[in-house]
Amino acid sequence: MTLIIILVVVALVVVLGIGLYNRLVGLRLRAQNAWSDIDVQLKRRADLVPNLVESVKGYATHERETLDAVVAARTRVVAAAGASPGERAEAEAGLTTALRGLTVAVEAYPQLQASGGFRDLQGQLAGIEEAVQNARRYYNAVVRDLNTAIMTFPSNLLAGPMGFQPREFFEAAPVEREVPRVSF
Repeated sequence: MTLIIILVVVALVVVLGIGLYNRLVGLRLRAQNAWSDIDVQLKRRADLVPNLVESVKGYATHERETLDAVVAARTRVVAAAGASPGERAEAEAGLTTALRGLTVAVEAYPQLQASGGFRDLQGQLAGIEEAVQNARRYYNAVVRDLNTAIMTFPSNLLAGPMGFQPREFFEAAPVEREVPRVSF
């Protein structure tokens, strides 16, 4: 009888361990998939920037400094493709800042704003920005769930020895948190 009780307890511990391990693996895969979604949206955004810059060049020839800043920021984003979420967020913040500067510069060109091609590009960029925000929120939610599972009992007993590590959140860089200044 004692042997049966011991076998039942051992079987329960094994089943619980398998369940916890499978949950951790599932969360890790969801986090990797969510990061991939962010990566896709950021690539779409970076691919759209050259078209936007070319569209503006035809109208705003003396805004060269602003256009160069956008191109340089895009280059940094492309170079950061395999970087950590923190490094990637920093590069993306630079592009966001450069695009804000471009938007401000474009306001001085009503004929450019009236251009259908430019409006289409702006609309696409706005859609991509929304998709990036949604992907970022989803990724951070999955990372929160994974990190919580890694740090809470009883899964923390299994997570460390099995090599599960907390993941880094994809947070807005300090420059993205700044309120834009408007002066008249």
